[in-house]
Amino acid sequence: MTDPVARATAAYHAAYGEAPARIAVAPGRVNLIGEHTDYNDGFVLPCAIDRATCVAIGAASDGMMTVISADYDETDRFDAAADFVPVPGWRRHVRAVAAVFRARGVGQGGPISGARLAIAGDVPQGAGLSSSAALAVALAGALDADRRLDPTSLALIAQAAENDFVGVACGNMDQLIAAHGEAGAALLIDCRTLATTAVPLSDDMAVLIIHSGISRGLVESAYNERRAACEAVAARLGVKALRDASLPALAAAAAGLDAVAFRRARHVITENARTLAMAAAVTAGDWTRIGTLMAASHASMRDDFEISLPEIDMLVARLSAATGGIGGVRMTGGGFGGCVVALTRTDVVPALRAAALAHFARVGRTPGLIHGCRPAAGLRVTLLGPAQP
Repeated sequence: MTDPVARATAAYHAAYGEAPARIAVAPGRVNLIGEHTDYNDGFVLPCAIDRATCVAIGAASDGMMTVISADYDETDRFDAAADFVPVPGWRRHVRAVAAVFRARGVGQGGPISGARLAIAGDVPQGAGLSSSAALAVALAGALDADRRLDPTSLALIAQAAENDFVGVACGNMDQLIAAHGEAGAALLIDCRTLATTAVPLSDDMAVLIIHSGISRGLVESAYNERRAACEAVAARLGVKALRDASLPALAAAAAGLDAVAFRRARHVITENARTLAMAAAVTAGDWTRIGTLMAASHASMRDDFEISLPEIDMLVARLSAATGGIGGVRMTGGGFGGCVVALTRTDVVPALRAAALAHFARVGRTPGLIHGCRPAAGLRVTLLGPAQP
């Protein structure tokens, strides 16, 4: 697949007969640790990856939003001033971001007006690598014509689009890393204060992403259910969010909680602690500690939060054994399918690739994505000409 920037630019020119005014590129992400902690005001440690979505945009004088998807060879067209109308697939995400801009009266120097867009990307969908956040952040960057909004504001617009119009009660991690990602570093994000701290990965550290071959969908999954359960336990404990809870406080309240709610909260509380410890372990290059923390995180997702699947557990176990104790492996993303991530030394990667291929042969699946990468930069917006939509 060719570069998304080249494909989006070519699709724009083919559809509209001219070059776009600017392009916005936002990456997907892989989360090293800190799952389902973001909407609990907790801590996460993701990094942006070298797969991204590009939005090319130019002016339109008719007040309409016309959108071309180069990936699907499909189009959409809607009134920029009209109320949001739910539509399926990628079109819903485009209309959702436009609806947030319109509701807030921002973008293009004021309320959103018409524009012409072309979109292309290479972030795998249904893989837990935040293809939807990459699209939403790229759209937000493209629609912010006068560049008034900082990366955090753009990320929060993208999150609001997911929450209020797409129907996913996601936290802010995916959008923040897409907006703020730094080349060569993971980001420790405080999802309450929105502060980000770079955690550089040394040159001998490799991030390996392996798609399980099982697609996932956040709206259709129990993601929203998990969030509601966490909020209910926080209310029972008398705290704003589970970020403020402790294991002793949870144990003291156990008699008043059902067993499932107790386990959900225990995952979040322990995962926050693991995330902070992981940032320190990565900084120190402590491979043993990294492996221990990632293993504990996966076990907690499997047993307490119940978002893994037996086949993914099998893949994680086989890859973990192949590390030889140098680094770790865990499921990454919202759960119920998608990818696993390994953080290991570069010379161990061939053994992990071989273990992944052996796994797929054993379970009878076509090998999914097996992709090694270094952390990439976040949102980039490039002006190409004087015309502004």
